[in-house]
Amino acid sequence: MSDGQYDIVVAGGGYVGLSAAVAIADQASHLKILIVDAAPENAFASDERASAIAAAACRMLGTLGIWREIEPDAQPINEMVVTDSKLSDVTRPVFLTFNQAAESDDRGSGSEPVAHMVPNRSLVAALREKAFGLNIKLQFESPVKSFETKDNGVTVRFGDGKNVTAKLLVAADGVRSKLREIAGIKTVHWPYGQWGIVTTVAHERPHKGRAYEHFLPAGPFAILPLKGNRSSLVWTERESDARRLLEMDEFSFELELEQRFGHQLGEISVDGPRKGFPLGLTLAHEFVRPRFVLAGDAAHGIHPIAGQGLNLGFKDAAALAETVIEADRLGLDIGSLDVLERYQQWRRFDTVQMGVVTDVLNRLFSNDNPLLRLGRDFGLGIVDRLPGLKHFIIDQASGRASAAPRLLKGEQI
Repeated sequence: MSDGQYDIVVAGGGYVGLSAAVAIADQASHLKILIVDAAPENAFASDERASAIAAAACRMLGTLGIWREIEPDAQPINEMVVTDSKLSDVTRPVFLTFNQAAESDDRGSGSEPVAHMVPNRSLVAALREKAFGLNIKLQFESPVKSFETKDNGVTVRFGDGKNVTAKLLVAADGVRSKLREIAGIKTVHWPYGQWGIVTTVAHERPHKGRAYEHFLPAGPFAILPLKGNRSSLVWTERESDARRLLEMDEFSFELELEQRFGHQLGEISVDGPRKGFPLGLTLAHEFVRPRFVLAGDAAHGIHPIAGQGLNLGFKDAAALAETVIEADRLGLDIGSLDVLERYQQWRRFDTVQMGVVTDVLNRLFSNDNPLLRLGRDFGLGIVDRLPGLKHFIIDQASGRASAAPRLLKGEQI
């Protein structure tokens, strides 16, 4: 016996799972949706990290009526400065800059920031509030134990012995997706031997909405502006060095931090916990099976060098919502493979392309080879002098591509 019947079950109550469910329910309120998450309801309350939300995702959240709740806590990124140097170098020559307001005004398209930095707590809280308002059911501490697909539906079983049935199961349960494993979907995976260290820093001088990407031999060191005189760090290091840094006392850690951070923002101090995680590339061979879909990190995990991991997930959510809603309007079975293949065709090439780009960038910049350094610095300088190419890069980063789902363009489905 089933303990409930739904049209869609979403496994994973993070940004991607929540945004996919909200986007579908906003335009198809008759569909009954359940979001289940293995974590406790208040787990996100202790998350002090922030994420870079691209302009396209901001448009999507605005169209769904969520951005106005998030915007007061969001810090626009108005400029990006890219440098390439050794850790011991006294100066860090700037090879590439992106001034979003100026680049946009040159084309007469306004001064929309390429991205905003948004606290994770604010993003989750706004998405949950919208989900409750759309009568989406959220169920916490409910890990999925197994599922079974049949011609007319999928049965999802939980650890407590209960089960529900649905037309479609969406796996948004992270890069180590258990549901992907249960479905038997294989992945391409290789580790980089690097870890990402994330923390928050308070500084003496205002950042003025400027972000920095310092390419150092161990990997990129990104400084991303937050509200007030604070910035979020995404610091890539070799695994052994990262473990050592995470175990340091605060004084020693700040000394190491100052060497990489520089003095452009005055005195600095650590203003949040340090967290570390291994970096690698993970790409699923398939994104869909009958009545089963992968979304977000469950489908793809990439290097944070371009800051596009979460935004790929928002693209997944927008594409899945458009696929499901249009199929439902035509009276089609939203869980059939024929319908879900459209989502896979839409998202797989873009995902593989971004995975390859971030992999190449990481291999090109995370080393101290003098010939590679000369070549990449020459290339950055060329990009900085070609406005058309810079416009193209900004368009890709902000999601203005013509093939983007409607929600990412700020349009209703």
